[in-house]
Amino acid sequence: MPERILVTAARWWDGTSDTTRPGARILVHGGRIETVGRAAAASRGVRVLDLGERTVLPGLIDCHVHLSEVADTDLTDALSLRTLAALAPLRDLLDAGFTTVRDLGGASREPLAIHLRDAIAAGTIPGPRLLVAPHLISARAGHGDRTSFAVGATELGAVADGADEVVRHVRNDARHRADWIKCAATGGLTSPTDAPDRPTYTQTELDALVGAATDLGLPCAVHAFSDEGIRRAVSAGVRSVEHACLATPDVLDLLASSGVYLVPTLHVVNIFLDHLDNDDFWHDKLPESREKLARHADTLRRHGRRVSACTTRVAFGTDAGMFPHADNWREFPAMTSAGFTAHRALTSATSIAADLLDRPDLGRITPGATADLIAVPCDPFHDIEALHHVDFVMRTGRIHREP
Repeated sequence: MPERILVTAARWWDGTSDTTRPGARILVHGGRIETVGRAAAASRGVRVLDLGERTVLPGLIDCHVHLSEVADTDLTDALSLRTLAALAPLRDLLDAGFTTVRDLGGASREPLAIHLRDAIAAGTIPGPRLLVAPHLISARAGHGDRTSFAVGATELGAVADGADEVVRHVRNDARHRADWIKCAATGGLTSPTDAPDRPTYTQTELDALVGAATDLGLPCAVHAFSDEGIRRAVSAGVRSVEHACLATPDVLDLLASSGVYLVPTLHVVNIFLDHLDNDDFWHDKLPESREKLARHADTLRRHGRRVSACTTRVAFGTDAGMFPHADNWREFPAMTSAGFTAHRALTSATSIAADLLDRPDLGRITPGATADLIAVPCDPFHDIEALHHVDFVMRTGRIHREP
């Protein structure tokens, strides 16, 4: 029989309110939050877990990670090797308080994250709850076409041209039991044969892709850096746009008016900009990436400010995998440095992220919600870097980490 756990602490935040509240009392039973507040009493048989002066928050959600892209592995390595390499990042994510992550695929052949998702759900390995887009569906010579620099590979990932091919790849991902479909509507920075300011799929192709996904009940996320690709994606009916690093204010307003979520991934852009003139940083990276970054550096530096000034629903996402997964907390100070309030940054990783994922049971501390809880030493509304010091993690009512 599942035990009842009463979590107490100096303060708590419910995932939506403008500030924290004093006196956390959260009763957990059977993987759910049963009661919050004074009604959460320490009766007989209840285990009391007192977290002292800490602040209790909902488990965090990262809406953009890549578990198939782990340091010291290559896309052509055996699936078994890349699976083993992903185990440490999974632990890192959960240790850092990220109880749910959306993996947005990559250019590998196998749906690695699907296998990881199922192993976590079965309790075979520890990790956050995973929602998965198995592959990045990309046009030939687009952002997901890594064939030209993957030694020994004939073709990687889900390269698709034309309406019939993109539909086939959507259905193939559905066969792999996808939670999401991901495609690239523009070029990117880390791919060799495309441009981030140019679209890579036609409106007809995107309409076919999103239409096929919708028929299968699957939402779509789209990699899109610039205006025309974003416009086409919005017209096709995607649920989230990833990056939008070169988008103009008018197109950001279009996202807001269309109800499309934006996942801006600020920290990873800052990493590249901070190292633009560092030759050591670029020694193992594509020269084309550095050239593209230099060409768009001025616009990229204003990305965060443009996004913070718009009314678009912003969901938290980091592009972890491009950098160590343990560092994805750094997106929080990247957001506040760009003008986001602490409240907007925190809700982006809790209630708003849960809404994007269509999981209203996540990202909130309220009766009936899934019992994903974390704790930090102080009030993150006063010090956002408190999120670097998570020392209590509960996922679905099970304690993963405690002080």
